[in-house]
Amino acid sequence: MYVALNFKTRHPRTTNFFLFSDSDCSLKEMGRFRLFWLLFVWVLGIERGVSGLACNWGLQSTHPLPPNIMVKLLKDNGFDKVKLFEADPGALKALGKSGIQVMVGIPNDMLASLAGSAGNAEAWVQQNVSNYISKYGTDIRFVAIGNEPFLHSYKDMFTQTTLPALQNIQAALGKAGLGKKVKTTVPLNADVYQTDSGLPSGGDFRPDIRDLMLKIIKFIQDNGGILTINIYPFLSLQADPNFPKEFAFFNNKANPVVDGPIVYTNVYDANFDTLISALEKNGFGQMPVVIGEVGWPTDCDPNANIDNARRFNQGLLDRIIRGQGTPKRRAPPDVYIFSLIDEDNKSVEPGNFERHWGIFNYDGSIKYPLDLGKGKALTQAKGVKYLARQWCVLSPSAGVSDPNALAQSISQACQYADCTSIGPGSSCSNLDPQRNASYAFNMYYQTMDQRKDACSFNNLSTVTTVDPSQPPCRFEIMIDIGKHELSVSNKVPAAGFGSLLLVSLMLVLGLANGVH
Repeated sequence: MYVALNFKTRHPRTTNFFLFSDSDCSLKEMGRFRLFWLLFVWVLGIERGVSGLACNWGLQSTHPLPPNIMVKLLKDNGFDKVKLFEADPGALKALGKSGIQVMVGIPNDMLASLAGSAGNAEAWVQQNVSNYISKYGTDIRFVAIGNEPFLHSYKDMFTQTTLPALQNIQAALGKAGLGKKVKTTVPLNADVYQTDSGLPSGGDFRPDIRDLMLKIIKFIQDNGGILTINIYPFLSLQADPNFPKEFAFFNNKANPVVDGPIVYTNVYDANFDTLISALEKNGFGQMPVVIGEVGWPTDCDPNANIDNARRFNQGLLDRIIRGQGTPKRRAPPDVYIFSLIDEDNKSVEPGNFERHWGIFNYDGSIKYPLDLGKGKALTQAKGVKYLARQWCVLSPSAGVSDPNALAQSISQACQYADCTSIGPGSSCSNLDPQRNASYAFNMYYQTMDQRKDACSFNNLSTVTTVDPSQPPCRFEIMIDIGKHELSVSNKVPAAGFGSLLLVSLMLVLGLANGVH
């Protein structure tokens, strides 16, 4: 038996994996007091429910929740730490005086500019850190330099700019008087480390970037920062048909992997401890590490569904509630769940499941129940305003005398709207051909804010007030951005044209055989 560990990135991904094979009196009083205090804190934490949850707040949506509602959603569900992938003004303002600690990210495409000019780094810190701390009281604790910049698929695109950008941002924070309050980190994909022995104890950094990694880690450590790593058991399962499914979860049902005196029953622990071994091997055994992304999607893959997502995320939350670490790091790290809500504007190049990582739907409604400790359940977003309760569907009188017109209409809809849920094996794949077309038409109609001309597909469509949803498939009604007084850019989704066009063609074939 073997266990494949594969590593996930939010950006276009490559799949990388490796194998694990099976096979005095006062002191006493102080010790008692310490034990009593730890037990007291533990019991208190359980009594109050989860304290210190962290999550990622993604912004790639055509109709995002207003920032003030998002912040209320975070607080209502016990999240006191949040990671942003970019310095979004609305989010950073809304987080002001919220009691939520913020990690704000710098996109990879900005690294060259910040690496090449200390002035650019100082301007970025002034505009995106100092400004929000001083004017709005935003509790920014970390600046994340890039996001998984050393992926194999990037082909060394950011290896020359990440460390200089890190150094310039750190210097800029110091110059702004924020060096003690705001620390730096580099969020890394787990493909920066590997193991030649096939076990966590053999962990070391990838040879091609090992020297660079050690320089980055030393710089971060010298300046009081943290190392951030992203771990995705879902992709271990998704990428390898021979991966033992139970090893992706936390219920100890998997065949264990034995590494000397340590027994691993899940890939999460094994992956994390491979990093810890790499750090120990290179003299950084005490380096603080946080998990920057971990989660499970709910759609668009045979393993991406509500049951698996609930099972994984509940197991993850249970660990956080218990304060459980890993075999090599007993103290639990901060864990940023990926993600809080779905994002219908994300690239689907890695897979259609990319738009379905949220524990909440795009509008902050609850996808599935989770116990946050002491029976505390998830709380949905409040105060969300929607477009009119109407949908665009295939007209009952529509025929297919012109299959090309129908194909063109569906292709148009799926090019500019999120049609991922009607793909094979997805939540809406059980729809009949007519409803498939209706789903595509409606997603376009909603994405375009229900404009009149957005439901005129060559006279094949009509607007209805009868909800065409067919559980588990939801026909969405989008958030009314106008009512929330938001200005939104990039309203057109970043469609994965190849996969969505394929879906469209499949729909057309189904319709041609099923609509009369």
